[in-house]
Amino acid sequence: MKRKEGFVLREVCGEKVIVGEGLGAVDFGKLVSINDTAAWIWDKAGEMGEFDAESMAEALCEAYEVTPEVALSDVKALLDLWQKLGIIA
Repeated sequence: MKRKEGFVLREVCGEKVIVGEGLGAVDFGKLVSINDTAAWIWDKAGEMGEFDAESMAEALCEAYEVTPEVALSDVKALLDLWQKLGIIA
């Protein structure tokens, strides 16, 4: 997987949101509000370029105090949502 081009993380009124910019905004028209951990995952996905749920969960465990099982479950749920929204492929 990887982040789709044209989607960026912004802070709007104290909330972290993923928005489409340029061509990414043409068909999207949404703000995706996320928490700090999801924002970390979004940024990490940008650093990694290509990633999968397992590699992202491993990175999450290194950065946060979370068990591998919980990290993998949470990452899979988040990535599934982001795929449905069309912000990662």
